[in-house]
Amino acid sequence: MEAERRPERPPAERSSPGQTPEEGAEALAEFAALHGPALRASGVPERYWGRLLHKLEHEVFDAGEVFGIMQVEEVEEEEDEAAREVRKKQPNPGSELCYKVIVTRESGLQAANPNSIFLIDHAWTCRVEHARQQLQQVPGLLHRMANLMGIEFHGELPSAEAVALVLEEMWKFNQTYQLAHGTAEEKMPVWYIMDEFGSRIQHADVPSFSTAPFFYMPQQLAYTLLWPLRDLDTGEEVTRDFAHGETDPLIRKCMLLPWAPTDMLDLSSCTPEPPAEHYQAILEENKEKLPLDINPVVHPHNHIFKVYTDVQQVASSLTHPRFTLTQSEADADILFNFSHFKDYRKLSQERPGVLLNQFPCENLLTVKDCLASIARRAGGPEGPPWLPRTFNLRTELPQFVSYFQQRERWGEDNHWICKPWNLARSLDTHVTKSLHSIIRHRESTPKVVSKYIESPVLFLREDVGKVKFDIRYVVLLRSVKPLRLFVYDVFWLRFSNRAFALNDLDDYEKHFTVMNYDPDVVLKQVHCEEFIPEFEKQYPEFPWTDVQAEIFRAFTELFQVACAKPPPLGLCDYPSSRAMYAVDLMLKWDNGPDGKRVMQPQILEVNFNPDCERACRASGASQEAWGSPSRIQPCVEKAAQADPAETSSSAAPAPPLPCGRGSHPSKKAMVQWLTPVIPTLREAKTGGSPEVSTAEHWPCTTAKWIRSSGPQPWDHLPAQPPTISSQVNRDPDLGSASIQGSSLGPASLHIRAHKACSTRIGPAGPRPLHPTCELCQKVLPRPAASLSPPATATSQPPQSIRPRRI
Repeated sequence: MEAERRPERPPAERSSPGQTPEEGAEALAEFAALHGPALRASGVPERYWGRLLHKLEHEVFDAGEVFGIMQVEEVEEEEDEAAREVRKKQPNPGSELCYKVIVTRESGLQAANPNSIFLIDHAWTCRVEHARQQLQQVPGLLHRMANLMGIEFHGELPSAEAVALVLEEMWKFNQTYQLAHGTAEEKMPVWYIMDEFGSRIQHADVPSFSTAPFFYMPQQLAYTLLWPLRDLDTGEEVTRDFAHGETDPLIRKCMLLPWAPTDMLDLSSCTPEPPAEHYQAILEENKEKLPLDINPVVHPHNHIFKVYTDVQQVASSLTHPRFTLTQSEADADILFNFSHFKDYRKLSQERPGVLLNQFPCENLLTVKDCLASIARRAGGPEGPPWLPRTFNLRTELPQFVSYFQQRERWGEDNHWICKPWNLARSLDTHVTKSLHSIIRHRESTPKVVSKYIESPVLFLREDVGKVKFDIRYVVLLRSVKPLRLFVYDVFWLRFSNRAFALNDLDDYEKHFTVMNYDPDVVLKQVHCEEFIPEFEKQYPEFPWTDVQAEIFRAFTELFQVACAKPPPLGLCDYPSSRAMYAVDLMLKWDNGPDGKRVMQPQILEVNFNPDCERACRASGASQEAWGSPSRIQPCVEKAAQADPAETSSSAAPAPPLPCGRGSHPSKKAMVQWLTPVIPTLREAKTGGSPEVSTAEHWPCTTAKWIRSSGPQPWDHLPAQPPTISSQVNRDPDLGSASIQGSSLGPASLHIRAHKACSTRIGPAGPRPLHPTCELCQKVLPRPAASLSPPATATSQPPQSIRPRRI
């Protein structure tokens, strides 16, 4: 079709009516101040800005005066009727060119003309997770999208088949943008489809036009801007580059795959660890300055530490007398920051004794693409068994396409999950089996794509059936050299709300477990004390102690490889650093070397500065459960429990805290560290903390995976009120993970237990908590757990942007 042609007006006739030149100049200056950075970033020449403002203010859509849409039919001479019908149903754009946009104005188009910029309206704007719902509910949307994409659609009511076809074909038409300001939800990528005119513009490696999304703030509306890159004559085609900005030929080939199918099976899918230059570039991009070598500062045993923090949970929970809060960062002995610390060099030069809750280069753990890279040190190019196969879509797109096509040829499961490098709470995370979708998601924000766990270990919920669940452990990294890692034995659980199946991949409550950020969504909470017996009831051949041993083994290997190389290839050994992380994981079914079915832990992510609100609230709930709240110090006092040498005979007894599994409030309580954790200030003399210069300490002991009775290494210790922290390391003798307890206070306590019995082993010797149990001959160690209710962290899905101008 050809649009009606109108003569081009000279520039003198284009001023807004009723506006003086001075007013026009002032309006343009305000427009440039507000939108200039976005326009420059998109490459829009300044000569177009004045007319662009006019067209935006008055909603001038004048592309029809200059361009027309042509339908191209290529019919083979011997094509039969059936082949013709199949060709008609092919979506546009596809392997065959069906439409073209051409210049129809007789005078052509001059790139130097300030009026040669055009607005393209958006036919549909949405977030991916709401696309299906909108197609089903917004009147006329499905019909318009089907017509635009060349999909035959009959009838008034949306059909599941038509919706599925549109959801698959939309990735050939989708464009994306995201807002630079607002909440995390508001900054999530938005996907849109241009109107029929914009969607008909075809690809060219050397395009004649450029396009860019543009958000006009006064109207709170988004448009696509179209402007020429050269002069065009009548009849010349309007094209744009679908892989704009990418110069690598192989990656361009992958990016164009939705429109130009390509076989990449001959390309290797191997993904070795990136070179050292990759990590150096990340360090420079983060503007992080590594510290100088320092000697640990020694503090007297009665030193009062001044803590500066911007974390409200720390400010409200830190009540131990060894700590005092300060509003002056310059006076602080401890910095507990929510935001990332950058200038370690300056800190190490000017204030080497200041402790802080972060490690240099810890982004190697907490950013998903870096996590996948360093994990290959444990498992080679394929990655270790405890991490799903992961590709960096920025740097490993060709390898991923090859691997996807290989699995497709072999008939293997091809469900994948796209995740942003550095977001939590399942934000902008999508499950799909569409290669086109994954390739296009690369254009929004930096992402990795991981193999979706198609055979997860499920948990039977009586109300809904067998659902997915994930587990969160909180770990404390005490030092890098030597590697000293502590894990809190109380873990938190998150559950899906619908029975699991490999369908309805955009059903959030079926495929995700993060529920507690949406008040309208059911939040299933199960404490770990209740979960373990129920889990062992559902899977009696898999005692939780064995499962947790594999989890701890995965933690051990992860932190070993993270600390194996010097910075910036590994975490920096900075003596003044401590850090707490939350490790989220799932369990999946796998086959062991003997062919038997095993539960394999799958680490999903490592979170920096995890949300500890529920853990802190759990501490308060435990106080009520165990008696007078005044007798229990919340959260962080365990980091500096008084030594026996500091406690006089007239001093008040240590406040009792919740005991381990199967304990009773009348029994002596033990102290465990809870979140949030101020860095450890007091440990055993053997491998202990360098901050403490005096005071007698109790020796550090080790509880291994013990399967026999007999004398234990801690039997000689006198009875004292014990404390515990669990350190994960590798036991070379047993070839399995062990848990090392370091006394944060006067002594250590070790728990060994199995599914039917819990026995406390410590300075006082074995004391059965269940004397009638008949299974004591087979026991396993387990750090005692607090009775705090579980903490969860979930996400509220962002609100959808409704379609405009349907």
